[in-house]
Amino acid sequence: MYTDSAQSDRRTFLKMALASTVAVIAPQRYAEATQLPSRVRLSCNLYSFNEPLMSRQMTLDDVLTYCAELGFDAVDPTGYYFPGYPTPPSDAYLYQIKQKAFRLGLDISGTGVRNDFTLPDPVRRKAEVDLVMKWTDVAARLGAPVVRVFAGLGKELPAQYNRDEVTGWVVESIRACTDYAARQGVMIVLQNHADFIQTADHVLDIIRKVDSSWLAVNLDIGSFKVGDPYVQIARVAPYAATWQLKENLFVDGKEVRTDLVRIAQIVRDSGYRGYLPIETLGKGDPKVKVAAFLDKVKKALATNG
Repeated sequence: MYTDSAQSDRRTFLKMALASTVAVIAPQRYAEATQLPSRVRLSCNLYSFNEPLMSRQMTLDDVLTYCAELGFDAVDPTGYYFPGYPTPPSDAYLYQIKQKAFRLGLDISGTGVRNDFTLPDPVRRKAEVDLVMKWTDVAARLGAPVVRVFAGLGKELPAQYNRDEVTGWVVESIRACTDYAARQGVMIVLQNHADFIQTADHVLDIIRKVDSSWLAVNLDIGSFKVGDPYVQIARVAPYAATWQLKENLFVDGKEVRTDLVRIAQIVRDSGYRGYLPIETLGKGDPKVKVAAFLDKVKKALATNG
């Protein structure tokens, strides 16, 4: 049993030792803290498995199991992989998928729909808004934090409509979606998709005009096909709430292999914290392609910190 004197000496020794240790390591720890990479988690956008999912060679259950085995943190299943799309599936089915993901240790990082807000007919645009709202409800029930939407095709508009006017339709539609999504606790994320949105300026123009904290960007690195994609990705990165990392991107319109180390640095520089979904495209066994690309992304992120 310690005497009062011994306890006092022990406390004095511990204080001195602690102070000495802090004096030695504090500058190093501070430097490390200011250089730590943003905390990111890897998700799989299930479009990577589009062919086997659409042909029913694999089910959502199958894909979730495979993604868990590969070590993903999350999955991002687009709406059209659920039975009955565009009609939302039953709650029983949604909760089955939600439970399956949970038991596998997977988050559901988002979901998305096919939509077009550039349609000249206001009745049809309203139907597109309604579709997003229905799938916002689905996202809320799944526990998915975001719903991915597109601006729309906007490539074959009649000559009487100019870009500013069509942008107004897109902004109005997205604002209606974000107002609704905010009440469900779900964010709307706008995906650049080399359609009506072709450049960083196009993305940022819409984001600023909608002006909602419930709207952010789903940064698709493979869909900037005009100019230098890395410059545009870096400009949009601060507005991203989720991403789509792809094997290839387009430099001045030419498809080339993605410099993943450079992308990882852009992610770090932007201070992004959240999910980084990957998406593989093209021919080949998606199981092989996804596993190989996941390994490359992990190595690129490790290179950057």
